[in-house]
Amino acid sequence: MIRHLACSLFCICLLSGVLGANDFDTQKQQNWHQWRGPEATGVAPLGDPPTKWDQETNIKWKVAIPGAGSSTPIVWEDQIFILTAVETDQTPEAPPEEAEAPIGGNPFRIQPPTKVHQFIVMCLDRKTGEVIWQHTAKEEVPHEGTHRDHGFASGSPTTDGKHLYVSFGSRGTYCYDLDGNPKWDRDFGKMTMYRWFGEAVSPVLDGDTVIVNLDHEGNSVLAALDAETGETKWHLDREEQSSWVTPLVVESEGRKQVVLNSNLKARGYDFETGEVLWECGGQTRAIIPTPVATDKLVFCMSGYPGSALFAIPLGAEGDISDSDGIAWTRDGDTPYCPSPLLYGDQLYFNKTNRGILTSVDAATGDPIIETQRLPELKGVYASPVGAAGRVYFTGRRGTTLVLKHGPEFEVLSINKLEEPIDASPAIVGKELFLRGNEHLYCIAED
Repeated sequence: MIRHLACSLFCICLLSGVLGANDFDTQKQQNWHQWRGPEATGVAPLGDPPTKWDQETNIKWKVAIPGAGSSTPIVWEDQIFILTAVETDQTPEAPPEEAEAPIGGNPFRIQPPTKVHQFIVMCLDRKTGEVIWQHTAKEEVPHEGTHRDHGFASGSPTTDGKHLYVSFGSRGTYCYDLDGNPKWDRDFGKMTMYRWFGEAVSPVLDGDTVIVNLDHEGNSVLAALDAETGETKWHLDREEQSSWVTPLVVESEGRKQVVLNSNLKARGYDFETGEVLWECGGQTRAIIPTPVATDKLVFCMSGYPGSALFAIPLGAEGDISDSDGIAWTRDGDTPYCPSPLLYGDQLYFNKTNRGILTSVDAATGDPIIETQRLPELKGVYASPVGAAGRVYFTGRRGTTLVLKHGPEFEVLSINKLEEPIDASPAIVGKELFLRGNEHLYCIAED
């Protein structure tokens, strides 16, 4: 009897664990829990947002967000999480140390800040946009300036539905519960960014591990942290220079790896140990787009100066630079700031930061749509997203172009808001979330 009871309890616990994992997989499909969405491809598989809106039509709510930031909001059930940095009127009692000249020069004449900034995590009610809680992670004078189109809150948070993970780079990495209570924080030191262009990397959560990339002109680091405690699981010192790339965690044929692109080499690291599995050179100096992957290939790309796109088999081993180990390559029309969209077997991306679309077959690299001008879109910083057989491209002037997903270029609608937009959209269910320079919009059918 005792043996049968123990066996039954064991089976129940085992089943509960399986159901828990499956439950999270189901829940994340219904939410936008991280940068680039449920599957880190830019697609909302269960999404079906509006195709038409303007300043007066299909705006469910619009709320002002204090300060500045271009991080994409994430959504978990009825909560929206968003980051911002607020410049205060406060000056420190002791003036900050004079900053060293930026590495690479200062062609944009960026000045170091002199005022205290608040680095803020906000939680909003998804139904109304009202603030549920707000927490200031840190207050300090940033040690470096940023590009005029950039800011101090550009990385997106991530959640597993229990905890929220946030990285402000030089200002630290933080964990909260979803009620806003701090759980742990880590300080990896100050980053030295190329030309003071600023920092912009999102943490990546997979299971009980948080991955943080801190590539800069100093001692670059890739770290795996225990999600519960913040303690280091493994830590890699890297020779890479400044990058703005969020890592990708992907599993293929039972092997889970962390893919991280850089201006020296793209690499795949063993998820459990940090061991280098493969590496591939050939990228450009400025690395911003996040890789995307099918179950067989991962796509690493960059677009300034020059252009590079490498399709790398996930089973690659060793250094495959300039070898037949690369599935296919492309040397034109790749993005500078925006990340690509992988929608089924079709890869979408725009040229540098311009409204020029290219789409290729993900398996072969063969062009499907090539250098197609996107009407009324000039500058583009936001990454495209997809849902319900549609692709959404948002430009810097607040215009969003909705295209039909597929082999033919077909514009379904052109929608305009009276506010600049640099942050990438998020899609949950029948709602589209757009963060402008001053407001967050929830777009839904009236």
